[in-house]
This record gives sequence, structure tokens and C-alpha cells, in this order.
Amino acid sequence: MTEDATTLETADIAAIMKALPHRYPFLMVDREPQFQGHFPGEPVVPGVLLIEGMAQTAGVLCVMSREAKARPKRVYFITIDKAKFRKPVGPGDTVEYHMTKINRRKTMWWFRGEAKVHGDIVAEAEVGAMLVDA
Repeated sequence: MTEDATTLETADIAAIMKALPHRYPFLMVDREPQFQGHFPGEPVVPGVLLIEGMAQTAGVLCVMSREAKARPKRVYFITIDKAKFRKPVGPGDTVEYHMTKINRRKTMWWFRGEAKVHGDIVAEAEVGAMLVDA
């Protein structure tokens, strides 16, 4: 993927782990089951984890858009705006993150994200990321 590219359909777990410092159980953008949810009798994936998944997906897009030799050491989640939770997500649901770059200024990037289950939007937000070489 290059900076001019607009889509990253999928990335394997090795590429994701190379791009992000996150590790299990806090790596939210892979195919591994996370946990059984919360609320006894009605398990629901916490909305904050859906937002974290969006932020991690945005981070992967930022890192993978740079040339391998120019990739940053870290990506920090810096903003969240307009977060909305549309439908509950339960254990076993597969969440797809659809991120669209809306702005970039130097090392800061902003994305609009949608989390989808079976094509239905379950959450949405605008998130910001900052690339750091330190």
C-alpha cells in the first residue's frame, strides 16, 4: 500500500503485528476471539473496544502507507469524535472495520470509521492518529 492508495482490503496478522506494537489480548484487529462480552445473560462487546479496533485499523493504514524504511516506531491514538453505537455486538460476531482517511497534516492523520457486522453498521466514529519516530 502506498500513501496514494485508498484501500487496504486485508492484512495478515504478521503484517499487522509488524505495523503495530499491540499484542494479545489488546490486539483488536485480527481473527482471534476476544472474550465473552459483558452483562450477564446478555453478553455485549464493549463499545470502547469497537473504537479501539477502529483506532488500530487506522494505525495500520498509516504505517503501511509509508515506505518500509520510513515507517514510524509508534502510532498514538489522539482523538475520537462523533462516536455512535448503532447495534450491539455479541460474542462470535465478526467485526469489519471500514476506515476512510479524511485529513492528514504532517504526522497526524484523521479517519472516519465504521464497524460492521454482516454488512450492518454497528458503530461509527472519527479517530485521529499521530505517527512518532522516537
